[in-house]
Amino acid sequence: MTLPKIPLAQTVIQLCKAKHIKHIIISPGSRSAPLTIGFTHDDFFNCYSIVDERCAAFFALGIAQQIKAPVALVCTSGSALLNYYPAVAEAFYSDIPLVVLSADRPKHLIGIGDGQTINQKNVYKNHILYSAALKLDLKDEKNIPGNEELPIMKSLENKLERFLGLQKDIQEYNEQEINNAINFAKVKSGPVHINIPFDEPLYETINTPTVTPKAISNLKSENTIETSLLKECYEDWIAASKKMILVGVNAPNTVSKVLLDELVKDDSVIVFTETTSNLHHNDFFPSIDQIIAPLSDEAQKQLQPEILLTFGGLIVSKKIKALLRKYKPKQHWHIDKKRANDTFFCLSKHIEATPEEFFTSFLPLIHHYKKSDYNPIWRKVKQKRLKRHEQYLNEIPFCDFLVFNHILKTIPNHSILQISNSSAIRYSQLFSLNKTLEVYCNRGTSGIDGSTSTAIGCAVASEKRTTFITGDLSFFYDSNALWNTHIPNNFRIIIVNNEGGGIFRILPGHKNTENFDMYFETNHKLNAEYLCNMFGFEYAKASNKNEVIQELKTFYNLSKIPKLLEIFTPKHINDEVLLNYFEFIR
Repeated sequence: MTLPKIPLAQTVIQLCKAKHIKHIIISPGSRSAPLTIGFTHDDFFNCYSIVDERCAAFFALGIAQQIKAPVALVCTSGSALLNYYPAVAEAFYSDIPLVVLSADRPKHLIGIGDGQTINQKNVYKNHILYSAALKLDLKDEKNIPGNEELPIMKSLENKLERFLGLQKDIQEYNEQEINNAINFAKVKSGPVHINIPFDEPLYETINTPTVTPKAISNLKSENTIETSLLKECYEDWIAASKKMILVGVNAPNTVSKVLLDELVKDDSVIVFTETTSNLHHNDFFPSIDQIIAPLSDEAQKQLQPEILLTFGGLIVSKKIKALLRKYKPKQHWHIDKKRANDTFFCLSKHIEATPEEFFTSFLPLIHHYKKSDYNPIWRKVKQKRLKRHEQYLNEIPFCDFLVFNHILKTIPNHSILQISNSSAIRYSQLFSLNKTLEVYCNRGTSGIDGSTSTAIGCAVASEKRTTFITGDLSFFYDSNALWNTHIPNNFRIIIVNNEGGGIFRILPGHKNTENFDMYFETNHKLNAEYLCNMFGFEYAKASNKNEVIQELKTFYNLSKIPKLLEIFTPKHINDEVLLNYFEFIR
Protein backbone atom coordinates (compact mmCIF):
# COMPACT_ATOMS: atom_id res chain seq x y z
CA MET A 1 0.00 0.00 0.00
CA THR A 2 1.21 3.51 -0.79
CA LEU A 3 1.39 5.67 2.32
CA PRO A 4 2.61 9.20 3.01
CA LYS A 5 5.99 9.18 4.74
CA ILE A 6 4.93 11.85 7.23
CA PRO A 7 3.79 10.16 10.51
CA LEU A 8 1.16 12.83 11.22
CA ALA A 9 -0.56 12.18 7.88
CA GLN A 10 -0.53 8.44 8.59
CA THR A 11 -2.06 9.09 12.01
CA VAL A 12 -4.93 11.16 10.63
CA ILE A 13 -5.71 8.62 7.90
CA GLN A 14 -5.53 5.58 10.18
CA LEU A 15 -7.79 7.15 12.82
CA CYS A 16 -10.35 8.18 10.17
CA LYS A 17 -10.35 4.57 9.06
CA ALA A 18 -10.66 3.24 12.60
CA LYS A 19 -13.60 5.60 13.17
CA HIS A 20 -15.31 4.35 9.96
CA ILE A 21 -15.16 7.66 8.10
CA LYS A 22 -15.45 6.33 4.55
CA HIS A 23 -16.37 9.40 2.47
CA ILE A 24 -13.47 11.81 1.82
CA ILE A 25 -14.07 14.99 -0.22
CA ILE A 26 -10.77 16.30 -1.56
CA SER A 27 -10.02 19.68 -3.12
CA PRO A 28 -6.70 20.05 -4.97
CA GLY A 29 -3.64 21.46 -3.25
CA SER A 30 0.02 20.82 -2.52
CA ARG A 31 0.21 21.26 1.25
CA SER A 32 -2.49 18.63 1.68
CA ALA A 33 -0.67 16.15 -0.59
CA PRO A 34 0.27 13.74 2.26
CA LEU A 35 -3.42 13.33 3.15
CA THR A 36 -4.54 13.06 -0.48
CA ILE A 37 -1.92 10.39 -1.17
CA GLY A 38 -2.96 8.34 1.84
CA PHE A 39 -6.72 8.53 1.37
CA THR A 40 -6.73 7.90 -2.37
CA HIS A 41 -4.44 4.86 -2.16
CA ASP A 42 -6.61 3.03 0.39
CA ASP A 43 -9.61 1.16 -1.03
CA PHE A 44 -11.44 1.54 2.28
CA PHE A 45 -12.22 5.18 1.45
CA ASN A 46 -14.64 6.60 -1.12
CA CYS A 47 -12.77 9.66 -2.41
CA TYR A 48 -14.35 12.49 -4.40
CA SER A 49 -12.50 15.29 -6.16
CA ILE A 50 -14.31 18.66 -5.98
CA VAL A 51 -12.29 21.71 -7.05
CA ASP A 52 -14.42 24.49 -5.52
CA GLU A 53 -14.08 24.20 -1.73
CA ARG A 54 -17.42 25.89 -1.01
CA CYS A 55 -19.19 23.39 -3.25
CA ALA A 56 -17.08 20.56 -1.82
CA ALA A 57 -18.19 21.35 1.72
CA PHE A 58 -21.89 21.48 0.86
CA PHE A 59 -21.49 18.29 -1.21
CA ALA A 60 -20.02 16.65 1.91
CA LEU A 61 -22.91 18.02 3.95
CA GLY A 62 -25.40 16.39 1.57
CA ILE A 63 -23.68 13.02 1.97
CA ALA A 64 -23.48 13.33 5.78
CA GLN A 65 -27.15 14.35 5.89
CA GLN A 66 -28.07 11.04 4.25
CA ILE A 67 -25.68 8.58 5.92
CA LYS A 68 -26.03 10.28 9.34
CA ALA A 69 -22.30 9.84 9.95
CA PRO A 70 -19.22 12.05 9.63
CA VAL A 71 -17.82 12.92 6.20
CA ALA A 72 -14.28 14.30 5.93
CA LEU A 73 -13.09 17.29 3.89
CA VAL A 74 -9.47 17.71 2.83
CA CYS A 75 -8.05 21.05 1.68
CA THR A 76 -4.75 22.84 1.33
CA SER A 77 -3.61 25.80 3.43
CA GLY A 78 -4.65 29.44 3.11
CA SER A 79 -8.04 30.68 1.96
CA ALA A 80 -9.16 27.18 0.93
CA LEU A 81 -10.58 26.35 4.34
CA LEU A 82 -12.36 29.73 4.55
CA ASN A 83 -14.46 28.61 1.60
CA TYR A 84 -15.73 25.75 3.75
CA TYR A 85 -17.18 28.20 6.27
CA PRO A 86 -20.76 28.56 4.91
CA ALA A 87 -21.22 24.78 4.99
CA VAL A 88 -19.53 24.53 8.41
CA ALA A 89 -22.04 27.06 9.77
CA GLU A 90 -24.94 25.17 8.15
CA ALA A 91 -23.68 21.90 9.64
CA PHE A 92 -23.32 23.55 13.06
CA TYR A 93 -26.93 24.74 13.15
CA SER A 94 -28.35 21.67 11.38
CA ASP A 95 -26.49 19.11 13.53
CA ILE A 96 -24.73 17.44 10.61
CA PRO A 97 -21.32 15.81 11.26
CA LEU A 98 -18.43 17.10 9.15
CA VAL A 99 -14.71 16.63 9.80
CA VAL A 100 -12.61 19.41 8.26
CA LEU A 101 -9.00 18.34 7.69
CA SER A 102 -7.05 21.47 6.74
CA ALA A 103 -3.36 21.25 5.86
CA ASP A 104 -1.23 24.08 7.22
CA ARG A 105 2.28 25.51 6.99
CA PRO A 106 4.70 24.95 9.91
CA LYS A 107 4.33 27.54 12.64
CA HIS A 108 7.59 29.34 11.79
CA LEU A 109 6.27 30.10 8.26
CA ILE A 110 3.04 31.77 9.43
CA GLY A 111 2.87 35.54 9.80
CA ILE A 112 6.13 36.22 7.96
CA GLY A 113 4.70 36.87 4.50
CA ASP A 114 5.05 33.34 3.16
CA GLY A 115 2.61 32.38 0.40
CA GLN A 116 -0.76 30.77 1.00
CA THR A 117 -0.73 31.26 4.78
CA ILE A 118 -3.40 32.61 7.09
CA ASN A 119 -4.11 32.15 10.79
CA GLN A 120 -5.87 28.78 10.51
CA LYS A 121 -5.95 27.81 14.18
CA ASN A 122 -9.49 28.02 15.57
CA VAL A 123 -10.69 29.81 12.42
CA TYR A 124 -14.28 28.52 12.84
CA LYS A 125 -14.40 29.30 16.57
CA ASN A 126 -18.03 30.50 16.68
CA HIS A 127 -19.48 27.64 14.62
CA ILE A 128 -17.58 24.49 15.52
CA LEU A 129 -17.96 21.74 18.11
CA TYR A 130 -14.25 21.08 18.48
CA SER A 131 -11.05 22.61 17.08
CA ALA A 132 -7.87 20.54 17.15
CA ALA A 133 -4.56 22.23 16.32
CA LEU A 134 -2.12 19.39 15.78
CA LYS A 135 1.63 19.60 16.30
CA LEU A 136 4.28 19.26 13.63
CA ASP A 137 6.27 16.03 13.56
CA LEU A 138 9.95 16.37 14.44
CA LYS A 139 12.19 15.50 11.50
CA ASP A 140 15.64 15.68 13.06
CA GLU A 141 17.53 17.25 15.94
CA LYS A 142 17.29 20.67 14.29
CA ASN A 143 13.58 20.68 15.15
CA ILE A 144 14.11 19.94 18.85
CA PRO A 145 12.97 22.97 20.91
CA GLY A 146 15.83 24.26 23.05
CA ASN A 147 18.43 22.18 21.18
CA GLU A 148 20.55 25.28 20.75
CA GLU A 149 21.18 25.30 24.51
CA LEU A 150 22.63 21.77 24.56
CA PRO A 151 26.40 21.51 25.03
CA ILE A 152 28.09 21.00 21.68
CA MET A 153 29.87 17.86 22.86
CA LYS A 154 26.70 16.19 24.28
CA SER A 155 26.50 12.58 23.14
CA LEU A 156 24.44 11.56 20.14
CA GLU A 157 22.63 9.07 22.37
CA ASN A 158 21.26 11.84 24.60
CA LYS A 159 20.19 13.85 21.56
CA LEU A 160 18.41 10.88 20.05
CA GLU A 161 16.73 9.98 23.35
CA ARG A 162 15.41 13.49 23.75
CA PHE A 163 14.30 13.61 20.13
CA LEU A 164 12.37 10.36 20.43
CA GLY A 165 10.82 11.45 23.72
CA LEU A 166 9.58 14.73 22.26
CA GLN A 167 8.25 13.00 19.15
CA LYS A 168 6.42 10.48 21.36
CA ASP A 169 4.79 13.34 23.29
CA ILE A 170 3.78 14.99 20.02
CA GLN A 171 2.39 11.72 18.66
CA GLU A 172 0.35 11.08 21.82
CA TYR A 173 -0.97 14.64 21.81
CA ASN A 174 -1.99 14.44 18.14
CA GLU A 175 -3.69 11.07 18.56
CA GLN A 176 -5.70 12.35 21.52
CA GLU A 177 -6.79 15.50 19.68
CA ILE A 178 -7.82 13.62 16.53
CA ASN A 179 -9.80 11.12 18.61
CA ASN A 180 -11.48 13.91 20.55
CA ALA A 181 -12.49 15.79 17.42
CA ILE A 182 -13.94 12.80 15.56
CA ASN A 183 -15.75 11.60 18.68
CA PHE A 184 -17.38 15.02 19.03
CA ALA A 185 -18.51 14.93 15.40
CA LYS A 186 -20.04 11.47 15.84
CA VAL A 187 -21.70 11.84 19.24
CA LYS A 188 -22.59 15.54 19.28
CA SER A 189 -23.45 15.48 15.56
CA GLY A 190 -21.86 18.55 14.08
CA PRO A 191 -18.73 19.97 12.44
CA VAL A 192 -15.21 19.70 13.85
CA HIS A 193 -11.92 21.13 12.59
CA ILE A 194 -8.52 19.40 12.65
CA ASN A 195 -5.69 21.69 11.54
CA ILE A 196 -2.67 19.72 10.40
CA PRO A 197 0.79 21.30 9.87
CA PHE A 198 3.06 19.64 7.32
CA ASP A 199 6.66 20.49 6.46
CA GLU A 200 8.29 19.70 3.15
CA PRO A 201 8.96 17.32 1.51
CA LEU A 202 5.27 16.55 1.06
CA TYR A 203 5.18 13.88 -1.64
CA GLU A 204 7.47 11.19 -0.23
CA THR A 205 5.82 7.79 0.23
CA ILE A 206 6.50 4.48 1.96
CA ASN A 207 4.86 1.05 1.88
CA THR A 208 4.70 0.24 5.60
CA PRO A 209 3.22 2.49 8.29
CA THR A 210 5.64 3.90 10.85
CA VAL A 211 2.96 4.69 13.45
CA THR A 212 0.08 2.68 14.93
CA PRO A 213 -2.29 5.22 16.49
CA LYS A 214 -4.86 4.06 19.03
CA ALA A 215 -8.56 4.72 18.46
CA ILE A 216 -10.25 5.94 21.64
CA SER A 217 -13.90 5.05 22.24
CA ASN A 218 -16.67 7.56 21.60
CA LEU A 219 -17.97 9.86 24.30
CA LYS A 220 -20.89 8.46 26.22
CA SER A 221 -24.35 9.78 25.42
CA GLU A 222 -27.04 9.62 28.09
CA ASN A 223 -30.57 8.66 26.98
CA THR A 224 -32.57 8.77 30.21
CA ILE A 225 -35.29 11.29 31.06
CA GLU A 226 -35.67 12.14 34.73
CA THR A 227 -38.85 10.81 36.34
CA SER A 228 -39.41 14.13 38.09
CA LEU A 229 -39.41 15.97 34.74
CA LEU A 230 -41.90 13.51 33.23
CA LYS A 231 -44.17 13.94 36.26
CA GLU A 232 -44.00 17.73 36.00
CA CYS A 233 -44.74 17.62 32.25
CA TYR A 234 -47.67 15.23 32.83
CA GLU A 235 -49.32 17.43 35.46
CA ASP A 236 -49.06 20.56 33.31
CA TRP A 237 -50.16 18.70 30.17
CA ILE A 238 -53.39 17.24 31.53
CA ALA A 239 -54.35 20.57 33.07
CA ALA A 240 -54.07 22.48 29.79
CA SER A 241 -57.01 22.68 27.36
CA LYS A 242 -55.04 24.20 24.44
CA LYS A 243 -51.79 22.51 23.46
CA MET A 244 -49.88 23.09 20.24
CA ILE A 245 -47.13 20.87 18.85
CA LEU A 246 -44.96 22.58 16.25
CA VAL A 247 -42.45 20.54 14.24
CA GLY A 248 -39.58 22.10 12.31
CA VAL A 249 -36.81 20.41 10.33
CA ASN A 250 -36.98 16.74 11.20
CA ALA A 251 -35.31 13.70 9.61
CA PRO A 252 -37.63 11.05 8.12
CA ASN A 253 -38.70 8.04 10.19
CA THR A 254 -37.64 9.47 13.54
CA VAL A 255 -41.05 9.24 15.26
CA SER A 256 -43.06 6.02 15.04
CA LYS A 257 -46.61 6.03 13.65
CA VAL A 258 -48.11 4.56 16.83
CA LEU A 259 -46.96 7.66 18.75
CA LEU A 260 -48.31 10.01 16.09
CA ASP A 261 -51.68 8.22 16.23
CA GLU A 262 -51.73 8.67 19.99
CA LEU A 263 -51.10 12.41 19.76
CA VAL A 264 -54.15 13.09 17.60
CA LYS A 265 -56.59 11.34 19.96
CA ASP A 266 -56.55 14.38 22.21
CA ASP A 267 -58.93 17.20 21.13
CA SER A 268 -56.90 19.66 23.18
CA VAL A 269 -53.90 19.15 20.88
CA ILE A 270 -53.18 20.50 17.41
CA VAL A 271 -50.03 19.46 15.53
CA PHE A 272 -48.54 21.96 13.06
CA THR A 273 -45.99 20.43 10.69
CA GLU A 274 -43.71 22.15 8.22
CA THR A 275 -42.69 20.83 4.80
CA THR A 276 -39.31 19.89 6.29
CA SER A 277 -40.82 17.98 9.25
CA ASN A 278 -41.23 14.71 7.32
CA LEU A 279 -44.23 13.90 9.53
CA HIS A 280 -47.64 13.10 8.07
CA HIS A 281 -51.06 12.36 9.52
CA ASN A 282 -54.54 13.16 8.25
CA ASP A 283 -55.28 15.02 11.48
CA PHE A 284 -52.13 17.12 11.46
CA PHE A 285 -51.98 20.70 10.15
CA PRO A 286 -49.44 21.05 7.33
CA SER A 287 -49.26 24.28 5.29
CA ILE A 288 -49.19 26.38 8.46
CA ASP A 289 -49.46 29.71 6.65
CA GLN A 290 -52.79 28.64 5.11
CA ILE A 291 -54.19 28.65 8.65
CA ILE A 292 -52.27 31.58 10.10
CA ALA A 293 -52.03 34.23 7.40
CA PRO A 294 -55.74 35.09 6.99
CA LEU A 295 -56.43 35.30 10.77
CA SER A 296 -57.63 38.49 12.45
CA ASP A 297 -56.05 39.53 15.75
CA GLU A 298 -59.02 38.06 17.60
CA ALA A 299 -58.69 34.74 15.80
CA GLN A 300 -54.92 34.65 16.45
CA LYS A 301 -55.67 35.11 20.12
CA GLN A 302 -58.02 32.13 19.99
CA LEU A 303 -55.23 30.01 18.53
CA GLN A 304 -52.82 30.94 21.34
CA PRO A 305 -51.83 27.72 23.15
CA GLU A 306 -51.30 27.27 26.87
CA ILE A 307 -48.48 24.83 26.17
CA LEU A 308 -46.31 24.93 23.06
CA LEU A 309 -44.27 21.76 22.47
CA THR A 310 -41.64 21.98 19.74
CA PHE A 311 -39.11 19.64 18.26
CA GLY A 312 -36.99 19.59 15.14
CA GLY A 313 -34.83 22.36 13.67
CA LEU A 314 -35.55 25.90 12.58
CA ILE A 315 -39.07 27.00 11.64
CA VAL A 316 -39.65 28.35 8.12
CA SER A 317 -43.02 30.03 8.72
CA LYS A 318 -42.57 33.65 9.73
CA LYS A 319 -46.28 33.88 10.40
CA ILE A 320 -46.37 31.24 13.13
CA LYS A 321 -43.28 32.81 14.71
CA ALA A 322 -44.94 36.24 14.71
CA LEU A 323 -48.17 34.83 16.17
CA LEU A 324 -46.46 32.93 19.00
CA ARG A 325 -44.24 35.87 19.86
CA LYS A 326 -47.26 38.16 20.06
CA TYR A 327 -49.56 35.68 21.82
CA LYS A 328 -47.04 33.76 23.87
CA PRO A 329 -47.91 30.37 25.35
CA LYS A 330 -47.70 30.06 29.11
CA GLN A 331 -45.10 27.37 28.63
CA HIS A 332 -42.78 26.42 25.79
CA TRP A 333 -41.12 23.00 25.92
CA HIS A 334 -38.48 22.02 23.39
CA ILE A 335 -37.33 18.43 22.82
CA ASP A 336 -33.76 18.04 21.62
CA LYS A 337 -30.71 16.20 22.91
CA LYS A 338 -28.42 19.11 22.11
CA ARG A 339 -29.96 22.58 22.21
CA ALA A 340 -33.21 24.48 22.79
CA ASN A 341 -33.70 27.77 20.94
CA ASP A 342 -35.83 30.36 22.70
CA THR A 343 -37.49 31.21 19.38
CA PHE A 344 -40.67 32.62 20.92
CA PHE A 345 -39.04 34.28 23.97
CA CYS A 346 -40.85 32.08 26.48
CA LEU A 347 -38.82 28.86 26.70
CA SER A 348 -39.56 27.08 29.97
CA LYS A 349 -38.30 23.50 29.51
CA HIS A 350 -35.48 21.91 27.55
CA ILE A 351 -36.22 18.18 27.38
CA GLU A 352 -32.86 16.62 26.53
CA ALA A 353 -34.03 13.58 24.57
CA THR A 354 -35.10 12.58 21.09
CA PRO A 355 -38.82 13.04 20.30
CA GLU A 356 -39.17 9.25 20.10
CA GLU A 357 -37.60 8.81 23.55
CA PHE A 358 -39.77 11.52 25.11
CA PHE A 359 -43.11 10.46 23.63
CA THR A 360 -42.42 6.78 24.36
CA SER A 361 -41.95 7.66 28.04
CA PHE A 362 -44.55 10.43 28.26
CA LEU A 363 -47.65 9.34 26.32
CA PRO A 364 -48.30 6.10 28.31
CA LEU A 365 -48.72 8.28 31.41
CA ILE A 366 -51.81 9.96 29.92
CA HIS A 367 -54.89 7.82 30.62
CA HIS A 368 -57.57 10.42 29.91
CA TYR A 369 -57.84 13.43 27.65
CA LYS A 370 -58.90 16.96 28.51
CA LYS A 371 -62.25 17.98 27.00
CA SER A 372 -61.62 20.76 24.54
CA ASP A 373 -62.91 22.27 21.29
CA TYR A 374 -59.39 23.49 20.39
CA ASN A 375 -58.69 20.86 17.73
CA PRO A 376 -62.25 20.56 16.33
CA ILE A 377 -62.51 24.32 15.70
CA TRP A 378 -59.24 24.51 13.81
CA ARG A 379 -59.92 21.29 11.93
CA LYS A 380 -62.98 23.00 10.41
CA VAL A 381 -60.88 26.04 9.53
CA LYS A 382 -58.38 23.74 7.84
CA GLN A 383 -61.07 22.13 5.65
CA LYS A 384 -62.39 25.52 4.55
CA ARG A 385 -58.88 26.72 3.71
CA LEU A 386 -58.17 23.62 1.59
CA LYS A 387 -61.37 24.09 -0.38
CA ARG A 388 -60.58 27.75 -1.06
CA HIS A 389 -57.00 26.79 -1.96
CA GLU A 390 -58.24 24.53 -4.78
CA GLN A 391 -60.64 27.22 -5.99
CA TYR A 392 -57.84 29.76 -6.16
CA LEU A 393 -55.67 27.47 -8.30
CA ASN A 394 -58.44 27.44 -10.92
CA GLU A 395 -58.61 31.23 -11.06
CA ILE A 396 -55.00 32.41 -11.29
CA PRO A 397 -52.84 32.91 -14.41
CA PHE A 398 -49.53 31.16 -15.06
CA CYS A 399 -47.16 32.14 -12.24
CA ASP A 400 -44.80 30.77 -9.56
CA PHE A 401 -47.73 29.64 -7.40
CA LEU A 402 -49.26 27.57 -10.19
CA VAL A 403 -45.87 26.13 -11.17
CA PHE A 404 -45.18 24.86 -7.67
CA ASN A 405 -48.59 23.23 -7.60
CA HIS A 406 -47.77 21.27 -10.76
CA ILE A 407 -44.22 20.38 -9.74
CA LEU A 408 -45.07 19.10 -6.28
CA LYS A 409 -47.77 16.81 -7.65
CA THR A 410 -45.32 15.07 -9.99
CA ILE A 411 -42.36 14.21 -7.73
CA PRO A 412 -41.99 10.40 -7.95
CA ASN A 413 -43.15 8.31 -4.99
CA HIS A 414 -40.61 7.16 -2.42
CA SER A 415 -37.97 9.60 -3.64
CA ILE A 416 -36.04 12.48 -2.09
CA LEU A 417 -37.02 16.11 -2.55
CA GLN A 418 -34.34 18.74 -1.90
CA ILE A 419 -35.57 22.34 -1.83
CA SER A 420 -33.50 25.51 -1.94
CA ASN A 421 -34.10 28.43 0.39
CA SER A 422 -35.94 31.71 -0.14
CA SER A 423 -38.99 31.51 -2.45
CA ALA A 424 -38.71 27.79 -3.18
CA ILE A 425 -39.13 26.58 0.39
CA ARG A 426 -41.78 29.20 1.19
CA TYR A 427 -43.95 28.29 -1.81
CA SER A 428 -43.55 24.60 -0.94
CA GLN A 429 -44.96 25.32 2.51
CA LEU A 430 -48.34 26.18 0.97
CA PHE A 431 -48.99 22.74 -0.53
CA SER A 432 -49.72 19.30 0.86
CA LEU A 433 -46.87 17.03 -0.14
CA ASN A 434 -46.76 13.42 -1.21
CA LYS A 435 -46.43 11.48 2.07
CA THR A 436 -43.89 9.06 0.60
CA LEU A 437 -41.30 11.78 -0.03
CA GLU A 438 -38.28 12.58 2.12
CA VAL A 439 -37.84 16.36 2.21
CA TYR A 440 -34.66 18.32 2.96
CA CYS A 441 -33.65 21.98 2.97
CA ASN A 442 -30.61 23.77 4.41
CA ARG A 443 -32.47 25.58 7.18
CA GLY A 444 -29.58 25.81 9.65
CA THR A 445 -28.53 29.18 8.27
CA SER A 446 -31.25 29.41 5.58
CA GLY A 447 -28.76 30.56 2.95
CA ILE A 448 -29.03 30.07 -0.80
CA ASP A 449 -25.30 29.52 -1.18
CA GLY A 450 -24.94 25.71 -1.26
CA SER A 451 -28.36 24.22 -1.91
CA THR A 452 -27.43 22.67 -5.28
CA SER A 453 -24.20 21.18 -3.95
CA THR A 454 -26.03 19.72 -0.96
CA ALA A 455 -28.67 18.16 -3.20
CA ILE A 456 -25.97 16.56 -5.36
CA GLY A 457 -24.19 15.17 -2.30
CA CYS A 458 -27.51 13.73 -1.15
CA ALA A 459 -28.11 12.16 -4.57
CA VAL A 460 -24.66 10.54 -4.52
CA ALA A 461 -25.12 9.07 -1.03
CA SER A 462 -28.70 7.86 -1.36
CA GLU A 463 -29.98 4.94 -3.38
CA LYS A 464 -33.22 6.87 -3.94
CA ARG A 465 -33.66 9.30 -6.82
CA THR A 466 -33.31 12.95 -5.84
CA THR A 467 -35.20 15.94 -7.26
CA PHE A 468 -33.98 19.44 -6.45
CA ILE A 469 -36.29 22.48 -6.75
CA THR A 470 -34.59 25.85 -6.77
CA GLY A 471 -34.97 29.49 -7.71
CA ASP A 472 -32.81 31.09 -10.35
CA LEU A 473 -30.61 33.19 -8.06
CA SER A 474 -29.88 30.24 -5.80
CA PHE A 475 -29.03 28.05 -8.78
CA PHE A 476 -26.72 30.50 -10.54
CA TYR A 477 -25.05 31.42 -7.24
CA ASP A 478 -24.07 27.77 -6.73
CA SER A 479 -23.59 26.83 -10.40
CA ASN A 480 -20.10 25.46 -9.71
CA ALA A 481 -21.95 22.61 -7.99
CA LEU A 482 -22.38 21.08 -11.46
CA TRP A 483 -18.57 20.91 -11.81
CA ASN A 484 -18.78 17.43 -10.35
CA THR A 485 -18.14 14.10 -12.07
CA HIS A 486 -20.04 12.08 -9.46
CA ILE A 487 -23.63 13.21 -10.26
CA PRO A 488 -25.95 10.20 -10.82
CA ASN A 489 -28.04 10.01 -14.00
CA ASN A 490 -31.34 9.96 -12.09
CA PHE A 491 -30.65 13.35 -10.47
CA ARG A 492 -33.14 16.06 -11.48
CA ILE A 493 -33.04 19.85 -11.10
CA ILE A 494 -36.07 22.12 -11.57
CA ILE A 495 -35.35 25.86 -11.73
CA VAL A 496 -38.21 28.32 -11.32
CA ASN A 497 -36.71 31.30 -13.13
CA ASN A 498 -38.47 34.60 -12.51
CA GLU A 499 -35.42 36.66 -13.52
CA GLY A 500 -34.30 37.66 -10.05
CA GLY A 501 -34.97 37.50 -6.34
CA GLY A 502 -38.74 37.44 -6.62
CA ILE A 503 -39.22 37.04 -2.88
CA PHE A 504 -38.17 40.68 -2.40
CA ARG A 505 -41.26 41.78 -4.30
CA ILE A 506 -43.37 40.24 -1.52
CA LEU A 507 -41.45 41.96 1.28
CA PRO A 508 -42.03 45.59 2.29
CA GLY A 509 -40.17 48.05 0.07
CA HIS A 510 -40.42 50.24 -3.01
CA LYS A 511 -40.88 47.93 -6.00
CA ASN A 512 -40.43 48.71 -9.67
CA THR A 513 -37.69 51.27 -9.19
CA GLU A 514 -34.21 51.17 -10.69
CA ASN A 515 -32.69 50.87 -7.22
CA PHE A 516 -34.96 47.96 -6.28
CA ASP A 517 -34.44 46.14 -9.57
CA MET A 518 -30.67 46.33 -9.35
CA TYR A 519 -29.90 45.93 -5.64
CA PHE A 520 -32.78 43.88 -4.22
CA GLU A 521 -34.46 41.87 -6.94
CA THR A 522 -31.16 41.78 -8.89
CA ASN A 523 -32.75 41.40 -12.32
CA HIS A 524 -30.99 39.29 -14.93
CA LYS A 525 -31.61 37.57 -18.27
CA LEU A 526 -29.61 34.41 -17.59
CA ASN A 527 -30.68 30.88 -18.37
CA ALA A 528 -29.15 27.50 -17.60
CA GLU A 529 -28.90 26.06 -21.12
CA TYR A 530 -25.21 26.76 -21.70
CA LEU A 531 -24.29 25.52 -18.23
CA CYS A 532 -26.10 22.27 -18.99
CA ASN A 533 -24.19 21.91 -22.25
CA MET A 534 -20.90 22.51 -20.46
CA PHE A 535 -21.53 20.20 -17.51
CA GLY A 536 -23.36 17.39 -19.30
CA PHE A 537 -26.99 17.84 -18.26
CA GLU A 538 -29.99 17.25 -20.50
CA TYR A 539 -31.77 20.61 -20.73
CA ALA A 540 -35.47 21.36 -21.15
CA LYS A 541 -37.52 24.52 -20.68
CA ALA A 542 -41.12 25.64 -20.26
CA SER A 543 -42.78 29.06 -20.33
CA ASN A 544 -46.49 28.35 -19.87
CA LYS A 545 -48.84 25.93 -18.12
CA ASN A 546 -49.19 23.48 -21.00
CA GLU A 547 -45.44 23.31 -21.55
CA VAL A 548 -44.85 22.67 -17.84
CA ILE A 549 -47.40 19.83 -17.78
CA GLN A 550 -45.95 18.34 -20.97
CA GLU A 551 -42.31 18.51 -19.86
CA LEU A 552 -43.03 17.03 -16.43
CA LYS A 553 -44.63 13.96 -18.03
CA THR A 554 -41.26 12.65 -19.22
CA PHE A 555 -38.87 14.57 -16.96
CA TYR A 556 -38.37 11.73 -14.49
CA ASN A 557 -37.92 8.99 -17.09
CA LEU A 558 -34.64 7.07 -17.15
CA SER A 559 -31.81 8.88 -18.92
CA LYS A 560 -28.12 8.50 -19.67
CA ILE A 561 -27.28 11.85 -18.05
CA PRO A 562 -28.91 13.97 -15.32
CA LYS A 563 -31.67 16.38 -16.36
CA LEU A 564 -32.55 20.01 -15.70
CA LEU A 565 -35.89 21.68 -16.38
CA GLU A 566 -36.00 25.49 -16.38
CA ILE A 567 -39.44 27.04 -15.99
CA PHE A 568 -39.72 30.74 -16.84
CA THR A 569 -42.46 32.65 -14.99
CA PRO A 570 -43.68 36.28 -15.35
CA LYS A 571 -42.01 38.10 -12.48
CA HIS A 572 -44.38 41.07 -12.31
CA ILE A 573 -47.46 39.10 -11.25
CA ASN A 574 -45.97 36.52 -8.86
CA ASP A 575 -46.06 38.74 -5.78
CA GLU A 576 -49.61 39.92 -6.51
CA VAL A 577 -50.87 36.34 -6.91
CA LEU A 578 -49.26 35.24 -3.64
CA LEU A 579 -50.49 38.19 -1.58
CA ASN A 580 -54.00 37.85 -2.99
CA TYR A 581 -53.97 34.15 -2.10
CA PHE A 582 -54.12 34.80 1.64
CA GLU A 583 -56.98 37.24 1.14
CA PHE A 584 -58.87 34.76 -1.04
CA ILE A 585 -58.70 31.82 1.39
CA ARG A 586 -59.76 33.91 4.38
